[in-house]
Amino acid sequence: MVDALREANTASQSERRETLLTPRFYTTDFEALAKLDISAMEADFEALLAEFQADYNREHFQRDAGFVEQAHQIDPQWRALMLEFLERSCTSEFSGFLLYKEISRRLKAANPLLAECFKAMSRDEARHAGFLNKAMGDYDLGLDLSNLAKQKKYTFFKPKFIFYATYLSEKIGYWRYIAIFRHLERHPENRIHPLFNYFKNWCQDENRHGDFFGLILKSQPQLLKGPINRLWVRFFLLSFCLTMYLNDRKPHNLYSALGLDASHYAMEVLRQTNLDSGKVFPLILDLDNPRFQRHLDRCADLNLQLEALSGKSPLARLPVIAALAGTIAQLFLLKPVAPPAPEMVR
Repeated sequence: MVDALREANTASQSERRETLLTPRFYTTDFEALAKLDISAMEADFEALLAEFQADYNREHFQRDAGFVEQAHQIDPQWRALMLEFLERSCTSEFSGFLLYKEISRRLKAANPLLAECFKAMSRDEARHAGFLNKAMGDYDLGLDLSNLAKQKKYTFFKPKFIFYATYLSEKIGYWRYIAIFRHLERHPENRIHPLFNYFKNWCQDENRHGDFFGLILKSQPQLLKGPINRLWVRFFLLSFCLTMYLNDRKPHNLYSALGLDASHYAMEVLRQTNLDSGKVFPLILDLDNPRFQRHLDRCADLNLQLEALSGKSPLARLPVIAALAGTIAQLFLLKPVAPPAPEMVR
């Protein structure tokens, strides 16, 4: 989603280079959003807005005196992976900031309660992006966010797809961060960067954002009912599951630096997210089905084979692409399961 890397050397005159990282930003039908009727759950939205306005993490993202020193103590073999993590995370947070800010602006007159919630979330995302970008600056790197904001390109998503995707994205973010924080509490020797000290409170922002989108979906039951919407829910659940697992299963990954088993970590995060989503979605993935795990591992292996064939002719890649597509289809055809006893999101 983001972009423009600048690198400054320590000489008096900085030299900069820019690398395009295929920015991806999202827009939606703002008029349809403005017409959402949330009256049936207005009290729940007002309660969540009160939490947003309390801004529990207002003072959390303050770097202590030892932050830079600790950042520079990172093992050289992990530095590139840490930078990749910072860059990817900053990009994601900044993309969320732009989307939430624009929605808030467009809804201010027609739907002020939702507008205020989106405004608070855009504040959080901007804070996260700035904190991550400053951490990149410790290595004389950074994302040119102001330039990026001017050059952004949009991908249009219907509101319901925005809701499905951002709900899952925020909840996965919560379970990712809290799992890493708890692991490093038990194994502080693996804390390779001071950023991870902030994850306990940080993940609560992600959780509140996820709860907000969960409330939107619960307040619009027509987005969850019917065979077509159920298929879309399955599609988004599986897409997020595959994206995370395939990325995390790559041989050289940040989780090794943290002393985590990438496969176990990914499955634990997916399992918790899957269960959490059952509070909102009418179905969840059957992650405990042995065939699901086998197909998932097969997809990860085929994805690595496909990456190894990068630069080869389409004909050389075709058998692996076909095998990967077939395995994904088998995953999609596995019957989902009913979620645990339904609960309110808040």
